[in-house]
Amino acid sequence: MPRKLLRKITPDPKKVTDNRFLKIFGKLIHDPGLWHLNRYSASGAFAIGLFMCFMPIPFQMVMAAGLAIWFRVNLPLSILLCWITNPLTIPPMFYFAYLVGTWVLSWPPSEFEFELSFEWLGNELVHIWQPFLLGCLICGSVAAIIGYYTISLSWRYHVVMAWKARQQRWKEKLLHKLHLDGDNEESSQNKKTQDKPESSDKQ
Repeated sequence: MPRKLLRKITPDPKKVTDNRFLKIFGKLIHDPGLWHLNRYSASGAFAIGLFMCFMPIPFQMVMAAGLAIWFRVNLPLSILLCWITNPLTIPPMFYFAYLVGTWVLSWPPSEFEFELSFEWLGNELVHIWQPFLLGCLICGSVAAIIGYYTISLSWRYHVVMAWKARQQRWKEKLLHKLHLDGDNEESSQNKKTQDKPESSDKQ
């Protein structure tokens, strides 16, 4: 089941609640609804986490947590997926987003080195902000939609398959019981047939 798999990869609740950046939300992060895993909360968490991955801002995790609280989806998963963006993945992800933006705007692309910091945002973004931010919004939105429906459909598929498996087990148990009852009835009839001659001999 997706629930079992997702529980294995979600961060430890204590680590999440003890995070100093998330303390700004106070008691809101202790809402039980933010820790429950179901089809909606998991799908929504993937949508938020994947969308925030393409947002070129510091403290993506805090923004993801805020959105998770707002939409009441799984908080740990929303935060976990933000870590898809890391020092290794940031350059190709955001350069790809930039290329998407230049393609949509029909602008000639140029090379740049991305750095997730306020300094970069203030100094470099001014030159490429239109195609870059547009590309980030497009990629983030597409990733969010794909993530949402992938988890939602996968969850539904596993639920349907689990239900069919239960039905099959019930059917097998019923057939097995009917088979045993039939064998018992046949044995009883055979015993009665064998007892009849013995009765007549005694007479």
